[in-house]
Amino acid sequence: MSENMYNTVKQWMLAAILILCDNMVQKASAQEDTFVFTPQWTAQAQFTGYYVAEAKGFYQEAGVKVKIEHPSTTQPAMSRLRQNLCQATTLQLCQAMEIVDGGIPLVNILQTSMNNAMVIVSSRGKDPLKQKGAKVGIWSVGFGQLAICMSIKDHLDYQWVRFAQNVNLFVSGALDATLAMSYNEYYQLVQAGIEMTDKNVYRFCDHGYNVQEDGIYMTRDYYENHRDQARRFAQASRKGWEWAAEHPEEALDIVMQYVDREHIATNRVMQRLMLKEVLRLQVDRESKKREFRLRRDMVQQASRLMVDNHMLSREVTYEELLDKKK
Repeated sequence: MSENMYNTVKQWMLAAILILCDNMVQKASAQEDTFVFTPQWTAQAQFTGYYVAEAKGFYQEAGVKVKIEHPSTTQPAMSRLRQNLCQATTLQLCQAMEIVDGGIPLVNILQTSMNNAMVIVSSRGKDPLKQKGAKVGIWSVGFGQLAICMSIKDHLDYQWVRFAQNVNLFVSGALDATLAMSYNEYYQLVQAGIEMTDKNVYRFCDHGYNVQEDGIYMTRDYYENHRDQARRFAQASRKGWEWAAEHPEEALDIVMQYVDREHIATNRVMQRLMLKEVLRLQVDRESKKREFRLRRDMVQQASRLMVDNHMLSREVTYEELLDKKK
């Protein structure tokens, strides 16, 4: 090989290496720029607004490259946040306060729920408040903090039995009662033929426990370094929810695409019922509007309940959960 040819080949090789390195840097940069969002559960209409925001390009318009990754039974949403596998997740207010009390500062960047969805359903038409020591189903991943407070406060001494994601234990007769969300397990019970009446269904929101649930949270450390990104993500997510409220059937089409992609065993009828109820819960009882804000009074109420019943070691304040510079 002549010297000129050698130099030419060498230049080509150097150019190829530079192109390869540049592609690797761009790929790494793109991965770092991707905002991974993990809802607290598997794909369903509970998270419609986020699916809409991704599918309709609202995140892209806001300048945020978002990837939605659902949790698994072995790796729950908060575990993914702790391991920096996602930048934000949805949590219920009581759940978020427990995490903050445990030493992980969180920031609420968008509140979607304005009302509590939890109910207790008892079997055979019995009043759940008259079944002291009853075996009551509770989610293995959490969400039952207010029910535990109520059991302690009212001296009901419920025996909590953990379940993963369905109502089979209750339907089979193994439980005296079960916790359920009005947008999810409640309809599973209806479809299973369980009679729902005022005698055997206790709605927490109607008995002094109307504490907000779902909101988007991220660690305070991440938020402090990515304020603008967090706000743009929150704004686009809110736009997704507002669009879903105006176009529920089209939004449901998008939900079913995510459900099918994740191979979730459900149907359109169930998801339509869920979406309708989730949208209803987003309307504040007092203002009759979708406010998308954390309410100070509900934070104070939840914190007092959980401190009084030894579920928090200290009060978690409204200010702790929000942007301190607002």
